[in-house]
Amino acid sequence: MVIWEALGSVLIGLAVAYGASRWRPHRLPARPLVLSTGPGAALLGALIAHTVLGSGHAVAVLTVALGFAAALLSLLIRPAPRTRRRRSVPA
Repeated sequence: MVIWEALGSVLIGLAVAYGASRWRPHRLPARPLVLSTGPGAALLGALIAHTVLGSGHAVAVLTVALGFAAALLSLLIRPAPRTRRRRSVPA
């Protein structure tokens, strides 16, 4: 059962990373970094959740994996570029 949780969490992390890289490519760093961070974060989240909850909680483990992947990918997002506003010269 642990193998399926690990495989499922990696697939969830890859799906989240792929979705993030397609949704906001200009706000994220290099695509290989994003596509490797997602599965790694999901696997770490699944490991922690499995350690805390124990066996028999596959849905909860995969939910935590999804949350970890989303949280770590959100840390990679760069701020939006600021647009300069022109100030009118006082008369």
